[in-house]
Amino acid sequence: MSDKKASNQMWGGRFASGPAAIMEAINASIGFDRKLYAQDIRGSIAHSEMLAQTGIVSADDQQKIAHGLNTILAEIESGKFAFSTRLEDIHMNVEARLAELIGPAAGRLHTARSRNDQVAVDFRLWVKDEFNRVAVALKGLIETLLTRAEEHAATVMPGFTHLQTAQPVTFGHHCMAYVEMFARDLSRVRDALERMDESPLGAAALAGTGFPVDRHQTAKALGFREPTRNSLDSVSDRDYALEFLSVAAITATHLSRLAEEIVIWSTPQFGFVRLSDSYSTGSSIMPQKKNPDAAELVRAKTGRVNGHLVGLLTVMKGLPLTYSKDMQEDKEAVFDAAETLDLMLAAMTGMIGDLTVNVAAMKKAAGSGYSTATDLADWLVRSLNMPFREAHHVTGRAVALAEEKKVGLEKLSLDDLRSIHHGITDDVFTVLSVQNSVKSRTSFGGTAPAEVRRQIRYWKKRLPKA
Repeated sequence: MSDKKASNQMWGGRFASGPAAIMEAINASIGFDRKLYAQDIRGSIAHSEMLAQTGIVSADDQQKIAHGLNTILAEIESGKFAFSTRLEDIHMNVEARLAELIGPAAGRLHTARSRNDQVAVDFRLWVKDEFNRVAVALKGLIETLLTRAEEHAATVMPGFTHLQTAQPVTFGHHCMAYVEMFARDLSRVRDALERMDESPLGAAALAGTGFPVDRHQTAKALGFREPTRNSLDSVSDRDYALEFLSVAAITATHLSRLAEEIVIWSTPQFGFVRLSDSYSTGSSIMPQKKNPDAAELVRAKTGRVNGHLVGLLTVMKGLPLTYSKDMQEDKEAVFDAAETLDLMLAAMTGMIGDLTVNVAAMKKAAGSGYSTATDLADWLVRSLNMPFREAHHVTGRAVALAEEKKVGLEKLSLDDLRSIHHGITDDVFTVLSVQNSVKSRTSFGGTAPAEVRRQIRYWKKRLPKA
């Protein structure tokens, strides 16, 4: 067998032309980095304007370049542009088409830059744009939660620890817990945007350039606060992509927690909420079924987003300075995570916005599991000056008696309670109802309806500034 035949068999039957075809397939990124076309053209126009301003290229050539790039932008957006795998990436596809359109002037565009700083600025611009989209989506979800919290500031439901009934809370308070979570996510978006607001354009391949470029001009033209300060780091930094994936993973985790609760709450066993038909599906053989598929998929897609974060961390962990081709693997992870997160946020906002709350079922469940036991212990401390540990013990005996009689704490008679401790008076019944329990939790950040409404007012004032 000839060496050529052996080689082809080794590479596999899919690649008829051998190693060259495999190299083209593994090396090309145009299949996914075409998403960067708008940012690539925007960066190139800013670069060309700077080159003309500093006298590195002529004004005439710059005008031809800008016109050609805008023509390419129109072709891509109209679907007329022919992308080529042979040209590897979005940068070379655009540059080759520019040469067809304007001739030799196109060759001047790449003066004083490299694909290394070009892709760095393109990707950074894309991530910046996506962060801003996520911020808008998060704000929309928070506003939806605030609306539901306001509607149900006094709607009593059970609060859980270990998924066991713990103390009564309100559904409004529960919604506000997620407002806090998603507000932290929004804060992380803002922090990341501040950190990444630097332009790597002009760092060139890795060492900067000897041309008299004005990096401050291009940074300003592209909407960055300032240029990056180290050329080596400029072309090898992907922290902004990692931070996007980190923010996405934490946000997805919060979405998944809420999705899990919606799945539980919508079961017949709980019956706390009912999803609209828009976010549910039926069964092919069981006509009674109404499945919370949208919530389940939000829960599942969290694993996908988390996986992208771990994947890119693994790509970056062993790379020496500066650029390595490994970094080509950064984009698909971010692109897919961004698309997934956008969908998750939209689905959750829709579900929360139009789900139906079963107030009666929540109220009934709120009183189960002796949920006001802590209120009884607190009453003993306040009214009888009893040490809390002793009050805890007395309350435990009251719960045991209620279990024996198969009634709630509030259904025990005064004589029943006095049989446990002689100092108990009928005033104790003011704290044993779930409504009075939640009303009593007036500490800052507590579940009392008045406090829930105060926190809603706080976030309504703060959110427009976010």
